[in-house]
Amino acid sequence: MMKSALFLAAALVAATPATAQDSELLIIAHRGSSAERPEHTLAAYERAIDQGADYIEPDLVATKDLVLVSRHENELSGTTDVATREEFEDRRRDKIIDGQRIAGWFAEDFTLAELRTLRAKERIPSLRPANTRFDGLYQVPTFAEIVKLVRAKEAATGRRIGLYPELKHPEFLLQDAGIDMVDLLLRDLRELGITPSDPLFIQSFEVGPLQRLKQRGGGFKLVQLVKPEDGPADEPAMRYAEMVTPTGLAEVAKYADALGAYIGLILAPDGTPTTLVADAKAAGLAVHAWTVRPENDFLPANLRTGTDPKGKGCGDVQLAAMLKAAGVAGVFTDGPLKGRACPSQ
Repeated sequence: MMKSALFLAAALVAATPATAQDSELLIIAHRGSSAERPEHTLAAYERAIDQGADYIEPDLVATKDLVLVSRHENELSGTTDVATREEFEDRRRDKIIDGQRIAGWFAEDFTLAELRTLRAKERIPSLRPANTRFDGLYQVPTFAEIVKLVRAKEAATGRRIGLYPELKHPEFLLQDAGIDMVDLLLRDLRELGITPSDPLFIQSFEVGPLQRLKQRGGGFKLVQLVKPEDGPADEPAMRYAEMVTPTGLAEVAKYADALGAYIGLILAPDGTPTTLVADAKAAGLAVHAWTVRPENDFLPANLRTGTDPKGKGCGDVQLAAMLKAAGVAGVFTDGPLKGRACPSQ
């Protein structure tokens, strides 16, 4: 999910940060507490749970032997040490994924046993240098292990913790490797005893997998992801810009329960809300906003603290408060929002 390019009105900066901590606003830990631990590791997920996240978000890809594992992309070199492993040099490939040529090492070309030999690393070390001290410590987790962690933390804390998995590139994996992500996810949910009554959202930028889950999934909550540019990879004639119109939202509501929308679609450049949240609610869709991040580099200019791109302040809490005021039901965040004291400016 992309960097925010908003320039919010200074008047809105004074929005009360405490609203970002309201129980009504779902806090979705984006790849875990990825501002403090390498993303999509059990350590990142546990850190986020300990910080009070309502949901943790594992992005799911598949191994060659059909095990769901958590990586932001099926290409592995950005978040693991695979590029340094001589034994896997011959696995390097070029692939066309959603219209883009990507070079690297791909999860679907590795068995789980092979993937287990890799170790996670920080994806953006220039902005999160403190996270590099954890490089090499953690394996790539399976979806089943993430569920096991959540259940252990629920038992320890006495509170429910939700899961918010995203199916990554399902159309590509189906066409390139014959891997059906919908089948794999439904298999795992069934085997893990997860039902629609559990706190679970399933999200995708594509349309077909969500429609199939609607038909086959037995009532799980589904989220259509949208962004300003392009369109769903499995629907070449469709554009996200059309999907967020009132007519498009009515179509989305036929199979989805919520819209996962880029912040720039929710707040205009001057910081005022667009009509998206109201239009989505009129269609029967909740809106979850992505992504709130703590570093200056990801924040609007007038929510930054100092000039260091990796510097942190209270801008992320304030941005979440603005989104709350705009009517969103939840926010994806890279860092903790709950329990933080952050005075208004």
